[in-house]
Amino acid sequence: MALFDFPFLKNILGKGKQSSSGPVSSIEQIGAEELYQKTASTFRDLVTPVGMEITPSLLRFSDKVVRTMFIAGYPKFLDVGWLSPIINVNQTINISMFFHPMDTEKILENLRKKATQLEAQMIGEQEKGLIRNPMLETALQDIETLRDSLTRGEDKMFYVSCYFTMIANDEKALNALEAQITGLLGQKMVELKQAVFQQFEGYEAHMPLGNDNLDIHQPLNIGPASTFFPFISSTLMTNKGIFYGINLQNNTPVIFDRFSLENANAVVFAKSGAGKSYATKLEIIRSLMQGQEVIIIDPENEYQHLAEAFDGSFFRIAIDSQDHMNPFDVTTIGQDEDPVSAFRQHILDIVGLIKVMIGELTPEHEAILDQAIKQTYASRDITPDTPFLGKEPPLMEDLETVLETMEGGKDIASKLYKYTKGSFAGFINQPTTINVGNRLTVFSIRDLDEELRPVAMYIILGHIWNLIRKELKPRLLIVDEAWWLMKNNDGANFLLSMAKRGRKYYLGLTTITQDVDDFLKSPYGKPIITNSSIQFLMKQASSAMESLGQVFSLTPPEQETLTNLSVGEGLLFAGPKHVIVKVVSSYTEDQIITTDPSQLLKIKQAKEQAE
Repeated sequence: MALFDFPFLKNILGKGKQSSSGPVSSIEQIGAEELYQKTASTFRDLVTPVGMEITPSLLRFSDKVVRTMFIAGYPKFLDVGWLSPIINVNQTINISMFFHPMDTEKILENLRKKATQLEAQMIGEQEKGLIRNPMLETALQDIETLRDSLTRGEDKMFYVSCYFTMIANDEKALNALEAQITGLLGQKMVELKQAVFQQFEGYEAHMPLGNDNLDIHQPLNIGPASTFFPFISSTLMTNKGIFYGINLQNNTPVIFDRFSLENANAVVFAKSGAGKSYATKLEIIRSLMQGQEVIIIDPENEYQHLAEAFDGSFFRIAIDSQDHMNPFDVTTIGQDEDPVSAFRQHILDIVGLIKVMIGELTPEHEAILDQAIKQTYASRDITPDTPFLGKEPPLMEDLETVLETMEGGKDIASKLYKYTKGSFAGFINQPTTINVGNRLTVFSIRDLDEELRPVAMYIILGHIWNLIRKELKPRLLIVDEAWWLMKNNDGANFLLSMAKRGRKYYLGLTTITQDVDDFLKSPYGKPIITNSSIQFLMKQASSAMESLGQVFSLTPPEQETLTNLSVGEGLLFAGPKHVIVKVVSSYTEDQIITTDPSQLLKIKQAKEQAE
């Protein structure tokens, strides 16, 4: 094909000098390099949209709709950070500001004229016998104050322009975003208007060219103008604490100490596979590096590899296991606790455990049970009025024996049979054999029947609670799949009690659940959330969004964010701070905490080959 068959090359080469060699002489004349430069695409060609639709109220291009608005009026006073609600909106919004310095001499001249006009107006009203006008007096006072500060060089004046360009996928979403922004600024008494018939000029004002083509401004002195800066975005970063991840709103690290908050409790909600266990394990590793002790109730053996990696203690709680905890064990009480009060509280905890085991009791049966427990302890010479530390505690079968001898106690004793001599006898009717003294302790309840899991969690929590009260030190207690315990009111009440009282004993309680509805249906679910300063919401199912939105007061954008998060991302509420976090781990951490079956299989195979 001949070269001149391309029309655009004809335009570039022109007619050229004809020769026997045809168009080649023209190419030689311009040069290959010059030809390449003239025909190559520039960066502007690559980023410029193919077309743009300009309407009075918006622009359409690149499958997006764009609208620019400007600030038309300000209140009398502007607080520092008044723009932060806009900056922290999880939507695409560009903010442009222009500060044009004003001539101080002209400003002083205009202020002098305005002050003269106000004084003349005030004198005229006085001559007419009118009452004093506070608005005129205030305006004159403000002018005189500004004149004094400008004269002394303490202040300057600027024409300030502030524009907001909002970008959305369709006009409906754009209108909703405009209503949200207008409402947020309206709360600050800031008036916002559309740049009607000037949308293109408004969009140009947000380009990195520094051109204020809209030129809609308001005069402000240094004080109000300074409230535009700095941009106060939701950051969660302190000098002390552990690294939780990256803030996706501004790419800053999220670092804080949970024990520095009002309380150190946390709740984690996520659907299966969203990364809740991964994020929790990462926090555990970094907390261990800070010298904190960690205790975990593990319903699915997800933390066994972690315990092995850190040389922690792993207890398998099952009917056929050698690891047992006797709920009647009272060998540990707090250093500052009254033994008598501690003993009585322990009896109430056992009553709660029996309720979890056999169901609700009538008031008459509850009174009988309370008396029977005291008699059971008395059979081992343990009473509230005598020293009981160091004595061998009774077993569940001892309580059954006492109940059988009491009037009205046989019904309760018959229900305890399966835990003492029946199919569950190897689980609860044993002396304590475990010793929780490691920096990392994991209680696995995977091999228990579903009926026994709430009972096991209650017993474990009771045993841990006694240890926590004995010695004051920073500890984390992780209760995974807490909804098992929330099924029973007594178990849920015990968990709430730990959440309320944990701060006193330097304890941070973390409750993790994927069954949000079961957790929130319990009357103790919301109080546990409100007693947790840290709330981590990861990817959620759409069916759970309504209940979560009500409990956590989520805005519509936050609800939409929750349903569109990727694995390992979530909304983190730490006190008053709300940030979108992406959990980030190192390679070594990932190898320890991963729950990906393919990765776990590779790790297992590598371990077997090494052995």
